[in-house]
Amino acid sequence: MNRIKHILKLAIFGVAAAVLFLVGAGKDLSVMKGLSLSWASVGKIALVIFCTLAVEHLILLILSFCTPKSHRLRTVVTLTANLIRYIAIIVILIGVLSMLSVDMPTILAGLGVLALIIGFGAESLITDVVTGFFILMDNQYNVGDIIEVGGFRGTVSEIGIRTTSLVDAGGNVKIINNSEMKNILNRSDNTSKAVADFPIPYETDLAKLEEKIPALLAEIHQNNSGIMKSEPKYIGVQELGDSAVVLRFVAEVGESDIYSGARALNHDLFLGFRKLGVECPFQQIDVHNK
Repeated sequence: MNRIKHILKLAIFGVAAAVLFLVGAGKDLSVMKGLSLSWASVGKIALVIFCTLAVEHLILLILSFCTPKSHRLRTVVTLTANLIRYIAIIVILIGVLSMLSVDMPTILAGLGVLALIIGFGAESLITDVVTGFFILMDNQYNVGDIIEVGGFRGTVSEIGIRTTSLVDAGGNVKIINNSEMKNILNRSDNTSKAVADFPIPYETDLAKLEEKIPALLAEIHQNNSGIMKSEPKYIGVQELGDSAVVLRFVAEVGESDIYSGARALNHDLFLGFRKLGVECPFQQIDVHNK
């Protein structure tokens, strides 16, 4: 979708720039009434804008074809795309001011004073930018990493100059200011444990069942070798519930497979125990009358 968007915008801006160039944007055609701007100046300004936007989307289109496997390189690609957008705005601004014959040294000096004034009022903006710089320099996380911050767990989809975007397992996107990226838990390089608590009836002969569990777990690992890094382990009796004895099983999985691993473990345990003649008990209530 992003590639199609960049191609369409590149075509629109490129055609517009070519038309302006061919009709002679540099020729002084006439003067706008009541204004000191000529049509030629307006044409040159439009040409600068369309050319800059065309180059911007050409670079973004090229970057969209870059799909590095390394998280660090993916971070560089997304950050470069983010920087290109800001650079395009600056180039257009400077180009337009130059076309208007503005005294650039005076403007730059004025912008310096203005930036100082704005800086006091935009402290959070500056903090976001500076924090984002240190995040990248310290390699705290990269695009594609799974992190947890502020109770939200998700995959880093984009790292910008000001913000970081996270996508959770449900596809929800959370955009967090870089200055708020504190106490980060980076889970990408760690293996996780998919946990399954399975209830069995109190009437079950637990000792005989435990003798058959290793073969069942070996079969589960064979069926899910793409998700589970090793054979699941039987931990033991987790709880003596009201209506069932709860057994706990864990399997080592990658952080990205922590939910799918738990689902697969529950699914195969249910089918496996059913083959062994063990059913999940319904909740039961005993009523005693005197």
